[in-house]
Amino acid sequence: MTNDPLVVFTPSGKRGHFPTGTPILTAARQLGVDLDSVCGGRGICSKCQITPSYGEFSKHGVTVDADALSAWNKVEQRYKDKRGLIDGRRLGCQATVQGDVVIDVPPESQVHKQVVRKRAEAREIVLDPSTKLYYVEVAEPDMHDPSGDLERLREALRAQWGLENVAADLHILQKMQPILRKGGWKVTVAVHLGDAENTPRIMSIWPGYYDGTVYGLAVDLGSTTIAAHLCDLQTGEVLASSGVMNPQIRFGEDLMSRVSYSMMNPGGADEMTRAVREGMCGLFTQIAAEAEIDKDLIVDAVFVCNPVMHHLFLGIDPFELGQAPFALTTNNALRLRADDLDLNIHPSARIYLLPCIAGHVGADAAAVALSEAPDKSEDLVLVVDVGTNAEILLGNREKVLACSSPTGPAFEGAQISSGQRAAPGAIERVEIDPVTKEPRFKVIGCDLWSDDPAFAAEVGPSGITGICGSGIIEMVAEMRINGIVDAPGLIGAPEQTGSARCFLDGRTYSYLVYDATAEGGPRITITNRDIREIQMAKAALYSGARLLMDKFGVDTVDRVVLAGAFGAHISPKHAMVLGMIPDAPLDKVTSAGNAAGTGARIALLNTTARAEIEATVSAIHKIETAIEPRFQEHFVNASAIPNAVEPFPILRSIVSLPDDTFNTGGGDDGATGGRRRRRRA
Repeated sequence: MTNDPLVVFTPSGKRGHFPTGTPILTAARQLGVDLDSVCGGRGICSKCQITPSYGEFSKHGVTVDADALSAWNKVEQRYKDKRGLIDGRRLGCQATVQGDVVIDVPPESQVHKQVVRKRAEAREIVLDPSTKLYYVEVAEPDMHDPSGDLERLREALRAQWGLENVAADLHILQKMQPILRKGGWKVTVAVHLGDAENTPRIMSIWPGYYDGTVYGLAVDLGSTTIAAHLCDLQTGEVLASSGVMNPQIRFGEDLMSRVSYSMMNPGGADEMTRAVREGMCGLFTQIAAEAEIDKDLIVDAVFVCNPVMHHLFLGIDPFELGQAPFALTTNNALRLRADDLDLNIHPSARIYLLPCIAGHVGADAAAVALSEAPDKSEDLVLVVDVGTNAEILLGNREKVLACSSPTGPAFEGAQISSGQRAAPGAIERVEIDPVTKEPRFKVIGCDLWSDDPAFAAEVGPSGITGICGSGIIEMVAEMRINGIVDAPGLIGAPEQTGSARCFLDGRTYSYLVYDATAEGGPRITITNRDIREIQMAKAALYSGARLLMDKFGVDTVDRVVLAGAFGAHISPKHAMVLGMIPDAPLDKVTSAGNAAGTGARIALLNTTARAEIEATVSAIHKIETAIEPRFQEHFVNASAIPNAVEPFPILRSIVSLPDDTFNTGGGDDGATGGRRRRRRA
């Protein structure tokens, strides 16, 4: 047992013990953490910027003291003076380990930048935005009519457009008079048409006829990523879509870790609120630059998020969400302003947060319900929004049930030995030859399979870096189909599997996927711990779905919809082999893409839809998995691949799964394949 300090890297989850004085860059390289450096650690390039986190991290089992890293040095100060360095950042080549520490590697310091796959799905939406442009001719001031310019502008809007009781904020009053006169008393105004809580309000004003437009943002604030779609409110067109990693990941990959952080660290909730708002403002700056628009023209925004993110975004301590009965501060829709949330768009921009369904089923699930409309379905549809925290809906015209299930970060590539998030070079598709047991794969950024002669040249500089979520699912499922891993989740020995790629790795076996160590590249393996992490994640997902089916009184569903950015890239066959989703015809398992983002876009572009989803949410019945006795029973059964008790007849008519069992007994996790099972919820 070593006494060396523990270094934990986020978002990868990789960890190791290192002697005091070890540079963070050296620790990152030894663990295979994706931390950039061009100058070779000489403090010149600044590519290796990192953010240390301090406080108590129960998830990682460490408390990080203020002196966990070496003191700020002259090299770092010189760089900050010359080029600037974000407060709290350190240079990985200069900061050395002095104690247990949690280190976040920000996206810009990663060699293989995150591919945030939350695109805007093509969708027909009836255009009825909350903010519209109106051209008006205003009566000139008259000595005999002493009314103010604003009053005459309001009268013009009433008489010419039927808009009653239009208000204006101070920033409009400050610039209104010169604009009216410059336009010869003819102006174009952007008016937010009001809602249940607010009267109509002037957002912007231009002299004469303004032939431009105004914009809105549909934002999906997820546990792992923040995705935004910039829309033209006049045409409904998506002008740009972009995403960033949620900066809160450094406080914990899953929601309960963040709740725990806020509980154990005074001011922790405020710290996470600042982090997510700063990340969001950076995203808005990026997306506006991409679309080449002025951020002050963004006058409306719709946000969807899970309950914990909902509270942290609003600056509300999520303490009550960490304990039964998981009470929300409010489950109603919220109507706010951008300056309430320190957002760097039009200061009076209207912010709409969709309603939450209940304690752990949030506005993101409401957005999925708006997008996929299970309440309007004639057949029984299961909608699964796959993510770090999965939201699950089951229903038809009769009723809709909902629950959330804590799948954890394994599907995102975290806590997997060779795992990474989706980025160029990550393995995303896998096939294993049933005879030779040899794998072939595709990586993000290349359309060729790895056994293609042109593959190496096509992959280019990014190389092969790891395996992302969709690749992990296909890899484990292919290993199960081809007899490399058994139903309980144990990887067999070479003589049991017929594959020399299975090698003794400590007390169990691992499977070698790719080895480029001879050329200085990575060695990618699937370990038994990796299998276990995937088993836990998929069991949580399936158990939530099965619990809803119990409540509905059914054993099968008519169709399955996989939602979420990650869900869009899941192979239905491999998901079913793994036992992530209930048995169903493969042609009835479809992808909805980023359904939460689509729901947000519908609510942005059609204000009637906001009232519709508020009514729908009030009718959805929430099932709390944490207090349901059968959830644990389903979880234990679902830990097997695909399931210990469910027969999966449709799947077995398509795929033949071996009945081999590699646990031959004889000890605790011995090399013969025996191991002690442990249950984990």
